[in-house]
Amino acid sequence: MKIRAATTADSDAIWKIFHEVVAVGDTYALDPHLSREEALGYWFEADTQTYVAEDAGRAVGTYILRPNQSGGGSHVANAAFMVAPDARGHGIGRAMGEHCLKEARRLGFRAIQFNFVVSTNESAIRLWKQLGFKIVGTLPDAFRHPEKGYVDVYVMYRSLLP
Repeated sequence: MKIRAATTADSDAIWKIFHEVVAVGDTYALDPHLSREEALGYWFEADTQTYVAEDAGRAVGTYILRPNQSGGGSHVANAAFMVAPDARGHGIGRAMGEHCLKEARRLGFRAIQFNFVVSTNESAIRLWKQLGFKIVGTLPDAFRHPEKGYVDVYVMYRSLLP
């Protein structure tokens, strides 16, 4: 597997993954009916580094890395990850998470904060904890899960300082 910076040539593959993940409505607080243009606009925002994970020439995952806030909060990164549903369970999320930590350090970030980790996304929470993230806050009933109703959301944080 190879993880590299995405280009506009990756738009179709990223849209396919994005749409498959977001349309389910169980892990992202994004409108599941976002258009292709809106989704790609979000994934390729101006202050965003966008990456693709490839396996045998096929995009199997994508992630973004950007400042969590502007100005005085711009030293803390934010990131979002998506793995193609048919490629899950093969270490792609872990590889992208490890890559992200290295990239965030390289770009000068001092920490990474995930603002909205749905509590029922147990595999993601387990992975982020293994990669050194801690739950620093809980937002009660902040996400409307399509099957489980209102569930908690976690804010997760990890320092990148030595």
